[in-house]
Amino acid sequence: MQDLDRIRDHFDESIAIKQTAKSVLPESIAAAARIMTDVLRKGGKILSCGNGGSAGDSQHFSAELLNRFEIERPGLAAVALTTDSSTLTSIANDYAFEQVFAKQVLALGNSGDCLLAISTSGKSPNITAAIRAARERSMHVVALTGRDGGEIATEIGAGDIEIRVPGERTARIQEVHLVVLHCLCDAIDQALFKD
Repeated sequence: MQDLDRIRDHFDESIAIKQTAKSVLPESIAAAARIMTDVLRKGGKILSCGNGGSAGDSQHFSAELLNRFEIERPGLAAVALTTDSSTLTSIANDYAFEQVFAKQVLALGNSGDCLLAISTSGKSPNITAAIRAARERSMHVVALTGRDGGEIATEIGAGDIEIRVPGERTARIQEVHLVVLHCLCDAIDQALFKD
């Protein structure tokens, strides 16, 4: 019985944080969607990065844009910086793990592109470095964080968007991040292809 109660507690916690997020995140999600839509409309691209589960989320988001989300449409320009093991390991080996995304942003990012930076803690040094690199390239930044936003919150500049999940547990933050990513995909599709 304790196993069943523990499982039910996971559902209850997930529902509770999503209800809280529903009341505080829609404006920042809508603002992020407007930035991304504008970038794509102007022929730019969205680069995404994260570590661990957030790496999986960055790949998920890129796949939804490159292929399709829920409607038939042309592919949209998105690149997950987490997928090329040769690039990741060569940068980590030759420079530092902290640079695995920043060096890719500097090589692939152009003025007017967007970086989607995902970190549940907001404390990932390689994500912070990627944000700084995006700023060097005059890119927009959308950051998905949790907890208190960590160092990433201090790196968000004017015109950038932080979508901070109001939670402490990594699993719950990641669950809300997935909903946020789906909201962004839907908003982009609606803005670009609703007709």
